[in-house]
Amino acid sequence: MLLTRTEPALDLLGGDPGDPALVAPAARVDYGELRDRVDDRRSALGDGRRLVFLSGGNTVEAVVTYLAALAGGHPVLLLPAGIDGAALDALVGRYAPDVVVRADERGFELADASGRPPRALHPELALLASTSGSTGSPKLVRLSRTNVTANARSIADYLSLTPDDRAATTLPLGYCYGLSVVNSHLVAGGSLLLTDRSIVEPAFWDEFANLGASSFAGVPYTYDLLETTDFARRDLPDLRYVTQAGGRLAPDRVRALARLGRERGFDLYVMYGQTEATARMAYLPPALAESAAGAIGVPIPGGSFRIDDSVPGAAAGEGELVYSGPNVMMGYAESPADLARGPEVSELRTGDLARRRSDGLLEITGRLSRFVKSFGLRLDLDRVERLLAADGLEARSVAVDERLVAFVRHDRFVDAARDAVIRHTGLPAHAFDVHALAEFPRTANGKPDHAALRAHAALLRATDAPAAPPSPPADARIAPPAPTAAELRNLYAELLGRPDATEDDTFASLDGDSLNYVELALRLEERIGALPADWPSRSIRSFAAPVPPVESEPDVDTPAPLDDPVTRAPDASGVAAGARRRRIARLETSVVLRAVAITLIVATHADVVQLKGGAHLLLAVAGFNLARFRFSGSAAGLDDERPERRRRVRGLLRSATLIAVPAVLWIGGVALIARTYDPATVLLSNWLVPGATAWSEQWQFWFLETLVWSIVGLAALFAIPGVTRLERRHPFAFALAVLGVALVVRYVVSGGITPSSPLRYALPAIAWLIALGWVVARSTTMPRKAAASAIVLATVPGFFGDPVREGIVVVGLGLLIWVTSLPVPAVLAGAVGTVASASMFVYLTHWQVYPPIEEWSPPLAIVASFALGLAAWWTWGRVTGWIGARRRRRPRMRA
Repeated sequence: MLLTRTEPALDLLGGDPGDPALVAPAARVDYGELRDRVDDRRSALGDGRRLVFLSGGNTVEAVVTYLAALAGGHPVLLLPAGIDGAALDALVGRYAPDVVVRADERGFELADASGRPPRALHPELALLASTSGSTGSPKLVRLSRTNVTANARSIADYLSLTPDDRAATTLPLGYCYGLSVVNSHLVAGGSLLLTDRSIVEPAFWDEFANLGASSFAGVPYTYDLLETTDFARRDLPDLRYVTQAGGRLAPDRVRALARLGRERGFDLYVMYGQTEATARMAYLPPALAESAAGAIGVPIPGGSFRIDDSVPGAAAGEGELVYSGPNVMMGYAESPADLARGPEVSELRTGDLARRRSDGLLEITGRLSRFVKSFGLRLDLDRVERLLAADGLEARSVAVDERLVAFVRHDRFVDAARDAVIRHTGLPAHAFDVHALAEFPRTANGKPDHAALRAHAALLRATDAPAAPPSPPADARIAPPAPTAAELRNLYAELLGRPDATEDDTFASLDGDSLNYVELALRLEERIGALPADWPSRSIRSFAAPVPPVESEPDVDTPAPLDDPVTRAPDASGVAAGARRRRIARLETSVVLRAVAITLIVATHADVVQLKGGAHLLLAVAGFNLARFRFSGSAAGLDDERPERRRRVRGLLRSATLIAVPAVLWIGGVALIARTYDPATVLLSNWLVPGATAWSEQWQFWFLETLVWSIVGLAALFAIPGVTRLERRHPFAFALAVLGVALVVRYVVSGGITPSSPLRYALPAIAWLIALGWVVARSTTMPRKAAASAIVLATVPGFFGDPVREGIVVVGLGLLIWVTSLPVPAVLAGAVGTVASASMFVYLTHWQVYPPIEEWSPPLAIVASFALGLAAWWTWGRVTGWIGARRRRRPRMRA
């Protein structure tokens, strides 16, 4: 049935003309203007009913285009911003859309396939959505106008949405959970804070507070990230509720979040849904979040559940969860002809096993055996076998611990099967296993024996049997095949000197510090591609699989993970994988400052330039990194601070050791050979020697002395019971207090603002710079950033009595406060990171390199200083790595 005229097919705009509908830091669109823009965009989409593909981020243009498609009666498929070209081409080739629209931060672009014959589109069809999680999958969910409207109104009903509600778009529009946030708020007359920022970015929370957002949505991984931020301590006066869906959040996490909400005045809604139900099917009322954590709750308004207990092997009281309601899809589409078909599904078989608890609430207990949720993607194992068979590969597939395992009948088919699984499912090569068997096992009645295959797959995995190496993705530049968790664990163990590392450890838990931060980041990026900004707080295991970002939900309605090769590379503060294809890369500001500072130090000492201040800036950067790596965590759940206190003290002492040991070895060796350094200098204690009135070579290592003794002092501070808890609860105020004490000491020992030389290189007069870096790290809100900037301007000028020197420190700290990352030429990104990693060794060794060379070639003196420093850094890393490897092997030899 064809619709030949344009008429409003679905209008979701429920607000009054003057009420805000869309807000962003640089834009505000009220409902009246939004309606006008939707009408204009309807004209751009063309007359009649047309199939629209929309690729876009959380932008005004994307929302306007989506609403215009619905209002014009055009079925629309929403795709991620930056979708891979091959995946888009495959979908376009199959469904031949009439209009392809890109609406993202770069602007609006429309490709119109004019002249195409009218197609048959069912009059109720409004929305298409991916079901498997891979945006390249040809199988789409067909959703009707009734589905979309009913689910939006139902969600608005149980969330009690009003025009005063404003939701932050923490999930992408192309994801049904994220889209349901848009639909429900607009239909209720509420508004949206449009943002593509991650919740780990301080700027996100600044915008959230400043623009009056009242809610945000999150998947389990969102709340993992949230624990790495200061969310629990932020002042968010307008926050009314938060929602969670997209997979099971552990009951203890639900209870902790609900308790936090009770203390801070917001509600927690735990929800359950699938794309086939337009978004939501159940929710747990906030009042039950603590007492009934683990349950999915009750049906949404207008919906109902039943439990089909005819499932073979199900426990008593369990069965497949079956949902009915006006939001149940029309059916699936796998070809253009399917778009003309009407509703074919009266109830939704979820594929989940469930039971009804004694309190009447529903609880998910498992999944049917022939489905697997692997890294956020719900896969039909029978369909996987059919797809492989279509490629000429006889295969059997099973799931072991939510991991897909495929079997073929000869070793020569393993690589082909792996490539086929990647192509058909969107899984990366490291996310599943392929094994060869001589024969497929069968039951007594001749059916495939999946139980035997599962047992064999589990045995192979338990014994870590070697399998064929993974094939790289189609475009290895975008997403290089990731190593296994064991291989990454070995990398962490080698670079951090921690043979006791486990796959569940993080950079922070393994006592990583600023000395090994850059090298590990670069090595990880070589192995797995772009790193997210919060990678130090993520487990090693999480990098051996596609890490689901906040934009994904591990449920059947999940889009492809954003670091999957079929979508886009994620943002990162390090060297993004995409940087290898661009002229400009972005490096974390602290990394760039380390590289620039050590370059200024060496160049100044070699008399090429006279730009002092780099070493003092490095001290502040060191304090910044100490706060990030040594004092991470939140006060939530810190009832017993002893484990955290021990971790902090141990980590700080280890950081001091990693600096002191190579420094003492080098300085001691030079002292033995050249007789140039006193014992106090060798022991990094020259600042304790009284009576110095002028600079001498004994002061050359003042930077390392200050750093080591400051870290030791902080270890002593945090060894005091109660201090760790106090710092966790008041991180910014605590850092300010430490800075205040350090400044008092500075002014007392200096006898004023400007200390004399060499006093300006002694610990009592300069430890405040480390504390200042600590304050900068804790400046996560706009007011705190402003306060930190004011402190910098009040404390740095006058310290040297040299405006240029002070300016270098002020500018560097200003960048650290206000700029997360800095652009560098992509071809230099690796070199900058390497120089930053080796900065301590360059500083340590350059005193013996540049003096004999600078007299006849200062530039060569710089080159030689960096060459020896980099060589020393590389050698030290190899030696400590070898020691670590020996320590890792020792337990195995005993076994």
